[in-house]
Amino acid sequence: MSGLIGSKLGMTQVYDDEGRVVPVTIIEAGPCVVTQKKMTDRDGYEAVQLGYREAKEKHTTKARAGHLKASGGTLFRTLKEFRGDSELSVGDTVSADLFSEGQRVDVVGTSKGKGFAGTIKRHNFTSGPKGHGSKNVRAPGSIGQCAWPARVFKNKKMPGQLGNVTRTVQGLTIVKVLAEENLLFVRGAIPGPVGGTVTIQPSVKG
Repeated sequence: MSGLIGSKLGMTQVYDDEGRVVPVTIIEAGPCVVTQKKMTDRDGYEAVQLGYREAKEKHTTKARAGHLKASGGTLFRTLKEFRGDSELSVGDTVSADLFSEGQRVDVVGTSKGKGFAGTIKRHNFTSGPKGHGSKNVRAPGSIGQCAWPARVFKNKKMPGQLGNVTRTVQGLTIVKVLAEENLLFVRGAIPGPVGGTVTIQPSVKG
């Protein structure tokens, strides 16, 4: 098993063995239930699908409800696949004791959505002159070309939606594991608001 689904509970600080203050994010990791197991001979690859947080029937599509009948009929808000071979079976429960203190992990989450933003806030552009008569204080400046090619190139840094995108923070260290309460204390910050759903996996960088 190579990962777990959880939710961000917020940030606090703890003291390490040398008395130094360490900023940590508290993650409620699991418990997750195995809802499907994929095999190489049948599906073409090895993977385990986990379900996290029970959902009401009125908030679940018929397709998802039918898919979850095979694992006992319990409905879940979030489903996530983790690749790799595993000895788990459908219906088994996975909790925070999957990880250990000192282990390095990668956390994937959705950053906070901040709506429409200009280029200064969105791309860290420098503002224009603020003196008398200036008409280009926060405007992006020239974005187009001349008579040729007479268009704006794709991927130009422009005003637009800021945030609400999937982001991964790599190489975070687990400071403390409270297996009885399914809590992980991870050093540093992770993406998303309090209550946001995140995925915790062993770090790809070791």
